[in-house]
Amino acid sequence: MSPESEFLCKIVRANLRVVNSQKFCLDLSKISKSELSLQSFRLKTLFRGNIIHTQLQKAVATVFKSHRVPRRRKHSVHPLQRLLEYGHQYRKQIWLATTYSILNKLFDLAPPGLIGIAVDVVVKQQDSIIAQLGVKDVFQQFLILSFLTVIVWILESIFEYAYARLWRNLAQNIQHDLRLDAYKHLQDLELAYFEERSTGGLMSILSDDINQLERFLDVGANDIIQVATTVLIIGGAFFILAPSVAWMAMSPMPFILWGSLAYQRLLAPRYADVRDKVGFLNSRLANNISGITTIKSFTAESHEASRLEVDSEAYRQSNGKAIKLSAAFIPLIRMLILVGFTALLLYGGMAAVSGKMSVGTYSVLVFLIQRLLWPLTRLGETFDQYQRAMASTNRVMDLLDTPIAIHPGKIVLPVDEVRGEVKFKNVYFAYKDRLPVIKNLSLDIPAGKTIAIVGSTGSGKSTLVKLLLRLYEVQTGSITLDGIDLQNLNLQDLRRCIGLVSQDVFLFHGTVAENIAYGSFDATAQEIVMAAKVAEAHEFIMHLPQGYETIVGERGQKLSGGQRQRIAIARAVLKNPPILILDEATSAVDNETEAAIQRSLERITVNRTTIAIAHRLSTIRNADCIYVMEHGKLVESGTHEQLLEKNGTYASLWFVQSGLR
Repeated sequence: MSPESEFLCKIVRANLRVVNSQKFCLDLSKISKSELSLQSFRLKTLFRGNIIHTQLQKAVATVFKSHRVPRRRKHSVHPLQRLLEYGHQYRKQIWLATTYSILNKLFDLAPPGLIGIAVDVVVKQQDSIIAQLGVKDVFQQFLILSFLTVIVWILESIFEYAYARLWRNLAQNIQHDLRLDAYKHLQDLELAYFEERSTGGLMSILSDDINQLERFLDVGANDIIQVATTVLIIGGAFFILAPSVAWMAMSPMPFILWGSLAYQRLLAPRYADVRDKVGFLNSRLANNISGITTIKSFTAESHEASRLEVDSEAYRQSNGKAIKLSAAFIPLIRMLILVGFTALLLYGGMAAVSGKMSVGTYSVLVFLIQRLLWPLTRLGETFDQYQRAMASTNRVMDLLDTPIAIHPGKIVLPVDEVRGEVKFKNVYFAYKDRLPVIKNLSLDIPAGKTIAIVGSTGSGKSTLVKLLLRLYEVQTGSITLDGIDLQNLNLQDLRRCIGLVSQDVFLFHGTVAENIAYGSFDATAQEIVMAAKVAEAHEFIMHLPQGYETIVGERGQKLSGGQRQRIAIARAVLKNPPILILDEATSAVDNETEAAIQRSLERITVNRTTIAIAHRLSTIRNADCIYVMEHGKLVESGTHEQLLEKNGTYASLWFVQSGLR
């Protein structure tokens, strides 16, 4: 760590009490670059008003200069193009919706023309434009105008209904497909991806960002199309009807378009930062809600509220910077509009008075200039929606573009053909940016046998399970199932033939029956009950308020640890896999529950390849073979009696747990 970093940490540690007891310490040697700017903001917030504020600011400036955050990577493809490429199957619907938007705007712009013709009839009567077509009677001229007005209004309404329905359905379809595709892709990513990211951040992409895109497609896309149509149609009408004053009325347009594009470039990075900040905020909220029991038990409510306030303030300030810029757009555009409107009002009026322009034409131009310029004031809001949507699009597309590191494998292996012989050969594995966890490990697991893996915490036992399930890939060496390398096996087939009962049981919000049948979705009620009986779970389930239809709550919070564990075992029994993995399956239960679980395990492990990972050696003493691991290496193997005779690592653990030492 640099001297500036050490100095900064000393300041933080020495002033914990001065900052409302908020325990915050910055260790720049461990912090990720993506968090530096946020941590800098937190430091300034925490020490605002402190006597060492000036000294701290200097240290922060020095440290963060040496740990400068790299600029956001610019995408070579524009987010709108990425979105259009994704939604290529909706091109027909997009073109149809665009056509309806244009036709609606054409009929929406027709009334000013009809008003101009009406004025022409009033002023010129038998010499009006309609009269020149052969209809001399004024009443009949107004009848024709009335009929045209009705037709125009009906068609405008029809096309408005058509484009609104198409754009909104398009928004719903794209957000539906995008959310499903993003979620499916997320499920296929390796476990390391999730361990490096927060749940709240991923939830923000799947929910918040996709909803932001939906809001833009609902109204924003149509607004942009209709504004462009208005500019082209009215601009053309001006140069046809009054070329002498057309340039005056249209003079603000280049500046408005240039200003819009300039604002777009300025707003883009600000809204990208807003999306990042809301990701941090969602992550904090998700984390705190999940850990509400811990927060309450440590009376840390005020501490967590303060931390949330910092993240929320960062989000508020980030939004404020974007709002400060976007809010100025409409007033500036309004001033430019004033120039065009005033020029037409003055010079067009003088031209009408001098007879160079008919009164009807002047009336049409006055109405059209308003229809042209005033809608441009909505460009600010539309561009605001657009930039938010494009920032969200990039985040969603970046998720979809994340490569899947674990390939699915091609060899099909039906579950009923699996014998269950597993071999680890010279396996080496290390988590990202960490020391090796598994080092040149080789071990054999015969088909139909029960083997146990024991060792101290951090010896790599649970990592073997992750490698066997291919949640991670081995870096060197190989793992085979019935002689076939796991990397060549179809991933779904591999995982179907393995049943996992973990120490950290995850139950979904739903009924007891639904959780037992999870993964065996076509199981009958009778099969579910039989699995529960084998797992010694039937009795306690029948004492629940609604039996098998009792809602277990999120993560099974309405059940005890032992009850959750037995439901997890029933789930594995119902799946009936050739290979069963018990990862500390009895580590968090009392002796009575452990005895019940052991009875059920003795029944379900018969003639089934079983891998038991345990700290309690009493639970695995009857295993056919026990492997002892230390620091990622295999140090001993044999039966319980053989290992005791060796008087090595296993014997030491056994004597400690037995109270003999």
